[in-house]
Amino acid sequence: MRLTQLRRPRTEAPLPLAGDDVFDGRFRKLLGTHAWDMLPVAIRTRFSKRLRQGRSNAYQGVVTRMQMSGPGFCLAHAARLVGAPLPYDIRSVDQPAVVVVTEDVATNGQFWIRQYGRRGEFPQTVHSSKRFQGPTGLEEYIGFGIGMALNIEATPTALLFKSDHYFLQLFGMRMRLPGWLSPGALVIGHHELGNNRFTFTLSLRSRRFGELISQEAVFRDAKE
Repeated sequence: MRLTQLRRPRTEAPLPLAGDDVFDGRFRKLLGTHAWDMLPVAIRTRFSKRLRQGRSNAYQGVVTRMQMSGPGFCLAHAARLVGAPLPYDIRSVDQPAVVVVTEDVATNGQFWIRQYGRRGEFPQTVHSSKRFQGPTGLEEYIGFGIGMALNIEATPTALLFKSDHYFLQLFGMRMRLPGWLSPGALVIGHHELGNNRFTFTLSLRSRRFGELISQEAVFRDAKE
């Protein structure tokens, strides 16, 4: 476990806003021009918008697949103690799903809220904050001082977010968690389908137990 002193992240000056959104070059900068240009135009468009403060983009869809192994089931339900960051109910299949993205002006990041319907129950809500900082340039926080550093990759059809490491941030200190305390390798994909539609995929895999959780959902572009 590695302990480091946290420094207050530097934030960029706000972009001049005109209308509801402006060009956002943060994901392009992380990928590099060559990898960015590899992506489908629709994905580049979705990840190039910075919304005006107080506005959000909402994507509506449906969960099309959800699988959990026994260890994955235990992990997902244990994680409910820290805000339920992992999907935990296979009853969400064929149920409505909603993703809402809001600019986090205070940290120069984004708030992400994902809601998955559950047959006969209240929906599950997952909230996190993406921040453009840390050793990889991008981190995701779920609350309770827990977060993960992310690497992003581009393919001709998808933008992939891959966990680099997990960390705990408390009392101004940051502790990088060793591999044996990590839940596994997480890969989140944004796959272009065409016709204003895309697939969201989530895969959590453990070296010891194999694939723990796998989820897919199909969404439509937000209405302008």
